[in-house]
Amino acid sequence: MKRVDLILSERELDSVIKAIDAAGAPGYSVMKHVTGKGPHGSVSEAMEFSGLGANAHVIIFCEASILAKLREGIQPLLDYYGGVAYVSEAEPL
Repeated sequence: MKRVDLILSERELDSVIKAIDAAGAPGYSVMKHVTGKGPHGSVSEAMEFSGLGANAHVIIFCEASILAKLREGIQPLLDYYGGVAYVSEAEPL
């Protein structure tokens, strides 16, 4: 099983969720108002409060066979709007 972690602008969340659903992923979790520091600097509390620059963290657990369709739908969005995606192995307890 694979775990996919996406960090992206909340403004693009609807488009990304549509791509996740279209890829056939069984589900996902979303955490909004994610702050932190990345290659472009940190998101300040003022940005989070206003919603400008607020990020979301999306976690997907799926079989490896779904990854190609996920990449096909999500990578163009990340390339255009920005954000990051990482794939790792996941083992159920």
